[in-house]
Amino acid sequence: MNKTIRRASVFALLLVLALLVRATWVQFYDGKALADDNDNRRNVIETYSRPLGNIIVAGNAITGSARTTGSDLAYKRTYKNGKLYAAVTGFASQAYAPTQLEGIYQDLLNGTDNRLKTVMDTVTGERAEPGNVLTTIDPDVQKAAYDALGDNKGAAVAIDPKTGRILAVVSTPSYDPASLTDANTAGGAWKRLNADKDKPLTNRALRQPLPPGSTFKLVVAAAALEDGLYKDVGEHTDSPDPYTPPGTSHVLENENKSAPCRNASIRVALQYSCNNVFGHMAVQLGQDKVRSMAEKFGFDDDEQDVPVRSYASVYPSGMDRAQTALSGIGQFDVTATPLQMAMVSAAIANGGKLVSPHMVSQITDSGGDVLKDYDSDAGTKEIISASTAEQLQSAMETVVKDGTGTNALIDGVTVGGKTGTAQHGENNSKTPYAWFTSYGKSDSSGKEVAVAVMVEQSDAARSEVSGNGLAAPVARAVMRAALK
Repeated sequence: MNKTIRRASVFALLLVLALLVRATWVQFYDGKALADDNDNRRNVIETYSRPLGNIIVAGNAITGSARTTGSDLAYKRTYKNGKLYAAVTGFASQAYAPTQLEGIYQDLLNGTDNRLKTVMDTVTGERAEPGNVLTTIDPDVQKAAYDALGDNKGAAVAIDPKTGRILAVVSTPSYDPASLTDANTAGGAWKRLNADKDKPLTNRALRQPLPPGSTFKLVVAAAALEDGLYKDVGEHTDSPDPYTPPGTSHVLENENKSAPCRNASIRVALQYSCNNVFGHMAVQLGQDKVRSMAEKFGFDDDEQDVPVRSYASVYPSGMDRAQTALSGIGQFDVTATPLQMAMVSAAIANGGKLVSPHMVSQITDSGGDVLKDYDSDAGTKEIISASTAEQLQSAMETVVKDGTGTNALIDGVTVGGKTGTAQHGENNSKTPYAWFTSYGKSDSSGKEVAVAVMVEQSDAARSEVSGNGLAAPVARAVMRAALK
């Protein structure tokens, strides 16, 4: 064989080898990426080729699947009481990526989760029958929160302090997830929802941290008692009134000018929501001690999964002493979600121990066999001592009986709470946020619930915006439903 032919043969062989290598690479490496690509319509066709698994509330499916016509997508997702449960379910759409529980358990609900596969599925390569998601949501508590919030822009979260089971997650205004399920109509609905100034797609219960105002005073009080700055909630504090924080000429004023806030005890300071007491207390403790206590309750945790990822509530760092004083009353750059403030009350109500909050109890296969049990896996952390929790319970009950939280009173229920009215906008130029965090314990059954409510905007006159006026009645309705 002459040299030219030999060289051409070697070159041709190299080309064949290169093609084989490339084909192998595409098949075994790029193949998965191509298969998983969101623009690969085969995935959508396969996902919606048959009914999805369901999200379950109290034994009843709140989701379903409906047969389509005139489309290569055989089924679409449906919802029962979609607006009521939107903050729990999210949506599964033929056009957009799924959200909330629909997104977290996408593989389980469409049958591609490996835990669902039988031996025969593995052999044949067929997609398994889809599984189901069993939530901890109590339908009566969920509806009570939704109805009580009404036309207000806000959110509510209810937790069983003993188990960590989330009984309600509500965000208003809500939206109907069914409007986003059909590829033919989802685009228009998506534009309308995103253009809405009230932001109905925002989950205010889990994903919109806002200044918590005076509800944060519970965290500062816990820090002071645990640190030993004050030995009990009845001891007089060192709290000048008026109080001017160090490094500023701005007086930290109290809403109630006639309240007995000078050197008030923690009990009285919570009862009347004395800013001077908790602003000065935060400075006395120092920001590091306050932050340490806040983080024990769950602040600054950017991996707070319930199992939906909640946005981190924040206690800031690098503050001067004047800013630290403002942080002590839940202002400056302190932010919290309703979930976070419900966790604060839950831990106090449960003797200082926080059971991991979760809104899914189990996930199962199509036959009902449990794949994961979240109730049994819920961890418990001691946040504060039992004695500190008992002291704070006593003070919170005074707030409801004789203080700023009387609208939360319920016959036959021991209720503890803390109101909050957080400034909004430069120089408080916008409508304040109304907060209430609380717990209720049935005097007859022993059932317990912790509830946090935030009203971001309402039709009430600015002078009527308060935690007791707007948020406490919502919390009362939720507690009644949970403890009935």
